Amino acid sequence: MNRRSLRLALMVTIAASLSACVFHKHHPKDTQAPARITSIGVNAYLWRAALDTVSFMPLVQTDSNGGVIVTDWYANPAVPAERVKVTVSILDQDLRADAVRVAVQRQINRNGEWVGAPVEAATSQRMEDLILTRARDLRRAASIK
Repeated sequence: MNRRSLRLALMVTIAASLSACVFHKHHPKDTQAPARITSIGVNAYLWRAALDTVSFMPLVQTDSNGGVIVTDWYANPAVPAERVKVTVSILDQDLRADAVRVAVQRQINRNGEWVGAPVEAATSQRMEDLILTRARDLRRAASIK
């Protein structure tokens, strides 16, 4: 599978996970849910958003206290000769842009053997942005209740 196909498959999957997001009007600060929800060790909005974002992939490890999610290798059925693995790290208890990091590994199948392949830096950044957007939507939804 070429980069364009992987990028398209990843974007379609991510778009599908975001389609469930509900957008609301801006509310004054005094009615917003707190940005720091840490009953599980890390920011709960970021944690839930990260799980939602990678929910289409099989999970190998989830550690809500340490803030780490590791997926298993995932091959898009449309491009079975390429697979990706994602590690999401929640780094802070606050809902902040620098509190989430995504690392993506990519492999391609060459003559029946999986070999490492480069991943565009923008891929990780897009996933981080999707997680942050979803986390903010979750926070807004909690404010309305």
